[in-house]
Amino acid sequence: MKIRPLADRVVIKMLEAEEKTASGIVLPGAAKEKPQMAEVLEVGPGGIVDGKEIVMELKVGDKVLFQKYAGTEVKIDGQEYTILRQSEILAVVE
Repeated sequence: MKIRPLADRVVIKMLEAEEKTASGIVLPGAAKEKPQMAEVLEVGPGGIVDGKEIVMELKVGDKVLFQKYAGTEVKIDGQEYTILRQSEILAVVE
């Protein structure tokens, strides 16, 4: 199944969280923080949103950092995705 976001929304998939701290301590699943880095899978067309023209600056394959509690998490075909607005994305990681 393919997800096609509308307006200024993007579909992202979380990248795996680190399993070790910088000092080498292995973290159990419950202690891991939710990752804030993801890969863009689909990008909406942009257009007029709330009376303002939105130009989409993201493209499929970009690695991005986003706000900690941003977006809506959905599960489709056993995979977890997050759908959020372009404005909730803080930066593109190059």
